[in-house]
Amino acid sequence: MRGILRSPDFRRLWLADVLSQVGNRIDFLVIPLLATTTLAASVAEVSLLRTLSTLPYLLLGLQVGAWCDRMRNRPVLITADLARAALIGSVPLAAVFGSLTLGHLYVVVLLAGGFTVFFNVAHQTYLPNLVERGELPDANARLQTNLSVAAIAGPGLGGMIVQFVGGAGAMAVDALTYLWSAAWLRRIRMPDARPEPAERNLRREIGEGLRTVVHNPLLRAIALHGAVSSLFQSMFMAVSTVFMVRDLHVAPFMIGLLGTISLIGALLASGIARRLGARFGAARALYFGAAVYSVSFLLNAFATQGWGLAWWVAGGFGSSFGIIVLGVFETSFRQAVTPHELLGRVSSVSQTVVFGIAPLGSLLGGFIAELTSTRVTLYVCGIGILAASAILIASPLRKMRDLPLAEGAVKND
Repeated sequence: MRGILRSPDFRRLWLADVLSQVGNRIDFLVIPLLATTTLAASVAEVSLLRTLSTLPYLLLGLQVGAWCDRMRNRPVLITADLARAALIGSVPLAAVFGSLTLGHLYVVVLLAGGFTVFFNVAHQTYLPNLVERGELPDANARLQTNLSVAAIAGPGLGGMIVQFVGGAGAMAVDALTYLWSAAWLRRIRMPDARPEPAERNLRREIGEGLRTVVHNPLLRAIALHGAVSSLFQSMFMAVSTVFMVRDLHVAPFMIGLLGTISLIGALLASGIARRLGARFGAARALYFGAAVYSVSFLLNAFATQGWGLAWWVAGGFGSSFGIIVLGVFETSFRQAVTPHELLGRVSSVSQTVVFGIAPLGSLLGGFIAELTSTRVTLYVCGIGILAASAILIASPLRKMRDLPLAEGAVKND
């Protein structure tokens, strides 16, 4: 067994994460499909499901960060898994008794989204408890591998499960993945660090997290780059399917196939990210990921019919490769420079700005496409993401090679 997987407790965390990520991707496919086929939901009603699933980041993101810094993280992770298992499991149960409604699905995705916010923030806060600072890139790369495998295998696996056992049956399988995750998390042996007792003031605690990100030049650059990239990536997601169908006349099956081929780049990145960091240094590996990611997004705008679709494949392959390398090292640097007692709040700030700006990007992408064309919008997205890389170039990363060896190694302004 190689690298960080030799650590029994990290291995348990990794096993908890692997099938849960696949379950998340199944959930992403099956719930809208169930609403469309079984409940005859309209396009607007299905879109509302997507909105409700991410709304908790805007409503709860900053508060959850403060709460996670007050609590031991492993119980938060286990509780979030069990709660999501119960919520998702209520869907097939309601279907069996013939009482499933669209309102039921709305409640499930909203509440499950809330517990997902708790899980994601606590997960990033918990990881530095299990591994040494120098092992963070390896650990984050292993977890990103799970994400990549799930992104590739999840939709196809979800489709097969729906084919054999129906949408409600697929939701039952999804619920089991959360129980799998909770079972492995319970087996972690390292004691969970209990935060030091302190006076509780939610507004002050949230403010501390925000100030830490704003005043630390490295954390500020990572958060800004994530927010700007998320804005233009959301614009791209809003118009990409329309571009493929109406401009390039690509069949739905081929769209799915091209997307799967593109995601192989993410799987490749997960396998070599830690090697890039070991060979060239974490900062240079992050720069490399940012360069590949930003340049590749622009390639999509050159796609045409026939062999011109190779531009689309190249763009998708490169951007998925780059975003995984970026994710590994941006997360590692954030965990390395953030004081332990602020990890939850800093993680929640980063996730809130990334997910919170996504709806604005979607609206802006549709608006630009209406005024001009989908191809022009793709050019805007590519140029915007390319320009966002300047944020990282101007950051303290240009003077660094590896992760800081101690908290506070990157001084505040």
